[in-house]
Amino acid sequence: MKIGVMSDTHLTVPSDKLIEVIEGHFQDMDMIFHACDIVGEEVLKAFSGRDLRAVSGNMDSAALKDILPHKQVIEAGKFRVGLIHGAGAGACIEDKLMGEFEDVDCIVYGHTHSPANHLVDGVLLFNPGALVDRWYEKGGSVGILELNDTIKGTIIKL
Repeated sequence: MKIGVMSDTHLTVPSDKLIEVIEGHFQDMDMIFHACDIVGEEVLKAFSGRDLRAVSGNMDSAALKDILPHKQVIEAGKFRVGLIHGAGAGACIEDKLMGEFEDVDCIVYGHTHSPANHLVDGVLLFNPGALVDRWYEKGGSVGILELNDTIKGTIIKL
């Protein structure tokens, strides 16, 4: 199973870059996870026909916060994946996230705009970074999770 992962698109309408990622990097994905800060609900139309799983973030519109959960656990093959945006600053964000879920194999999050892909106490913490281009993360990034016997994360620089 392959899952495309993105976060922090910060768009009010779909951009060319978003469409390129969905139709390019994510074209053969079984699911797409969005760890939020989508911002505008119009952006959801770009994922039409895809199995999208998304949560709300701190920058999302009130309309998105009404339709998207704060967090969720997704059964993906034999694995349980926690999906959340996250909050707070610095290294302590991952400590907080570990307390948000029980019995998960992976936690997908966003908020920091910085990619992360490492194990903590046997749980894969995966942040695809941000789709948006910021001065500290030129070009942006997304990720792919491959679920077979194990979960493997890959960060893709855009």
